[in-house]
Amino acid sequence: MSRIGKHPVPVPAGVDVKVDGQQVTAKGKLGQLSLTLIDDITASLEDGKVVVKPANDSKRARVMWATSRTLINNMVTGVSQGFTINLEINGVGYRAAVQGKELVMQLGFSHDVKYPIPEGITIKCDKPTAISVSGYDKHKVGQVAAEIRGWKKPEPYKGKGIKYETETVLRKEGKKK
Repeated sequence: MSRIGKHPVPVPAGVDVKVDGQQVTAKGKLGQLSLTLIDDITASLEDGKVVVKPANDSKRARVMWATSRTLINNMVTGVSQGFTINLEINGVGYRAAVQGKELVMQLGFSHDVKYPIPEGITIKCDKPTAISVSGYDKHKVGQVAAEIRGWKKPEPYKGKGIKYETETVLRKEGKKK
């Protein structure tokens, strides 16, 4: 059984957290996020920490206890520090660049792939083969990174494609004569 829910979420300086019934709102230097908790979970602000507790003894309350605590922690971390996911592009002629509000990628197709950058997300290409996706909403940052990776997933024979910086591609041996 997970014990993550028992730990209170510390609120750093510069972050304003409000708990109004089932609505939890975090506001910081990077933005503002809010979360509506289910009825089986209660949250309260005590000593500069957000304490999450199950409202009853049901199985759903126990299941959602740690999940709700983690979502609140991600909100507080996001509005204070933000999240970043780095992607790498491998392949001859594969490259990416930010042009205005679009990420333009050349991935071996007959055309350039243009990905519009959503609100609240910052994409940087320091090198033509490196993409950095950052923002204050962890879910949105992960979704955008997954969509970019989805255009050309790394293949196992030559390793060409877009992969996460921490991802390792298991390579396969080619066909033998």
